[in-house]
Amino acid sequence: MQDVYLIILGLLFILAITDLVVGVSNDAINFLNSAVGSKAVSLRSILIIASLGVAVGAIFSSGLMEVARKGIFLPQEFFFEEIMIIFMAVMLTDVLLLDFFNSLGLPTSTTVSIMFELLGAAVSIALLKIFTTNKDLSSLVDFINVEKASEVIVGILLAIIIAFVTGALVQYFSRLVLSFKYEKRLKYTGAIFGGVSLAAIFYFILIKGLNSLAFVSDHFVEDVHNNRIEIIIFSLIGFTILSKVLISFFKVNILKVIVVVGTFALALAFAGNDLVNFIGVPIAAWQSYEIWSASGVAASELLMSDLAGSVPTPEIILIFAGGVMVLTIWFSGKAKAVVDTGVKLSRQNEGSERFGANYLSRTIVRYSMMFGSAVSDVIPDKIRKKIDVQFETPKTKTPGREIAPPAFDLVRASVNLVVASVLISMGTNLQLPLSTTYVTFMVAMGTSLADRAWNQESAVYRVAGVLNVIGGWFVTALVAFLGAALFALLIYFGGLVAITILMCITAFFVIKNTLAHARKTKAKKQQKKYKRTDIITINEITSESSVNISQVISGIQKRYTKTVDNLGYHDLGKLKKNNKKVSELEREVDELKGNVYYFIKSLDEDSVEASRFYIHLLNYLQEMVNSTRYITRNSFEHVNNNHKNLKFNQIRDLKKIDKKLEQLFSEIKYTFNEHDFERLDSILAEKQALLDTISELIEKQIKRIRTSESSPKNTKLYFGLLLESKDLISSTLNLIQLFREFYVEAKSTL
Repeated sequence: MQDVYLIILGLLFILAITDLVVGVSNDAINFLNSAVGSKAVSLRSILIIASLGVAVGAIFSSGLMEVARKGIFLPQEFFFEEIMIIFMAVMLTDVLLLDFFNSLGLPTSTTVSIMFELLGAAVSIALLKIFTTNKDLSSLVDFINVEKASEVIVGILLAIIIAFVTGALVQYFSRLVLSFKYEKRLKYTGAIFGGVSLAAIFYFILIKGLNSLAFVSDHFVEDVHNNRIEIIIFSLIGFTILSKVLISFFKVNILKVIVVVGTFALALAFAGNDLVNFIGVPIAAWQSYEIWSASGVAASELLMSDLAGSVPTPEIILIFAGGVMVLTIWFSGKAKAVVDTGVKLSRQNEGSERFGANYLSRTIVRYSMMFGSAVSDVIPDKIRKKIDVQFETPKTKTPGREIAPPAFDLVRASVNLVVASVLISMGTNLQLPLSTTYVTFMVAMGTSLADRAWNQESAVYRVAGVLNVIGGWFVTALVAFLGAALFALLIYFGGLVAITILMCITAFFVIKNTLAHARKTKAKKQQKKYKRTDIITINEITSESSVNISQVISGIQKRYTKTVDNLGYHDLGKLKKNNKKVSELEREVDELKGNVYYFIKSLDEDSVEASRFYIHLLNYLQEMVNSTRYITRNSFEHVNNNHKNLKFNQIRDLKKIDKKLEQLFSEIKYTFNEHDFERLDSILAEKQALLDTISELIEKQIKRIRTSESSPKNTKLYFGLLLESKDLISSTLNLIQLFREFYVEAKSTL
């Protein structure tokens, strides 16, 4: 029996390493968002600073993992074997849940996930104990730390609302004082701004960061708490003087100092406090095993009362955990995706939006605009104009080909870090269970709203994104609770067999999501897109258009071939999947059309013909995708409605068209990939032959109707496919003709 629990311990520590990776990937947004978005220093420097903070916080953490042992449930009410089931269910659920959110690129709270997983698994086992012992359901409160669980739920709601409102207010008044043209004003106000900011971050390190370090005594922590007013006053004076010296004598940008120090502070606090979320459960399981193995009592008879004490984690484990966390920050692609979500939702500049608008976001924006107009009408014109001047963004000169500009400026980045630090410090003082993810994310959203980053062009999409993220947080709590409860039941009844199956399922999904994310990232890198700051030449228009045409043609070819093949086999599942895949083509073309404004703006003033060419090119691409959508959707609906199969001759004729289209598309792809545009004439020469082939097949079907065809639905589908194929070919060759004319004209002007 002892060997079984050793195996479970081994599996738990494997899950702990995985959980460290997926957990840090998700929580990286907490301390990287402001520095990455503002580009205060190079990305390499940001990662070095964050790594130092994480390493110090993890390695010197006290490692007291009380939350995993007694924070949510009461261990003295559970036997050893039940405790191990709870811990195993929690870790399996946590890895799957966090990896899922990472794959979506959405930030969630590792604190909330681990707490609700512990709650769900404990409730599940507690209910089993109640039912098997014929106790009353009300006795469930004897197994669960109800007070702590209630605090977590209240803390979630408070954190979301308070962080958003506070971030918005502080950013609004900061912008009123400093404006977007803050460089000159920092000479006079920078010392005060720097003093307040650095004092707030310093106090945050004392309260939240050092509080979790092993070498800091309880007496020191108590002294800090009792003398917090004096500490705040002296630190304000000291850091204000230091800021003035740095600005006046060393010409240092104090905002960059604030961002760097704030990033280090948040990384330190994250590692010191959130480490329990990743390794707390396996450590608690190990300590439970030691208690049980020394007791000599059966696993089903030993109540885990000893688990309620405080037992520090061995230093070697903390060092190892810190190393894994640092490596994850540097090499995790999913961490970059999660940070990218937060940066894009709060960016000042415009661009393609990740989230689509929905009814709720439209309603919120509509009524917010009405409220804003009402407030604006009350404010005197003179005051309103002065306020508007402070929020005017400076006109950027055309910088040539550069790295993309920062998502937001250093003022907002500094406010993000300072407000998050203050709120987390206050929460710690008041002993409220705050989630660092919720606080930092909502502060960033509040500051972006106050900074007028959510204008009429982007507000509905940004609000939809924030609502999606917040909705994901509540889903996290629900899924964590239900998932852990279900896994606990499965392990309780299935034993080691259930654990093995669940481990295999977890490994499968983690590997699958990792590979899928890698493919997605690779595909994005291969897609060449111009930034809004690019100056586009005629050669670049040709190159950019070639890439777009080749990519869309490749997608259309795959979808057309698969539709014809799957229609022949009457394969509903593959037709449905193929129909959904066309949406990717639609999004790709729609994104290109959405960037037309920036494309035209980046052209020389004399490049009117290039603008016209690009607009018509996108229109032809849209027509081609629309024809493909019709073909895939109608084929799927035909099979989904259980209509008769197309006849063998009809499928054979469609394959004939497919083969000719495949040859045409392959030749087009080769031409544009190799930039061998002299081949365009030979491609256009095949135009009539292809259209004649389809006309012949239409005539053939008309004869079938008069002789052997007996299915109106088959006729409707078949004619629809032929006619849309004809439109697809026409749009494709029209596009080739357009490109050829533009290429010849451009070549003659060089």
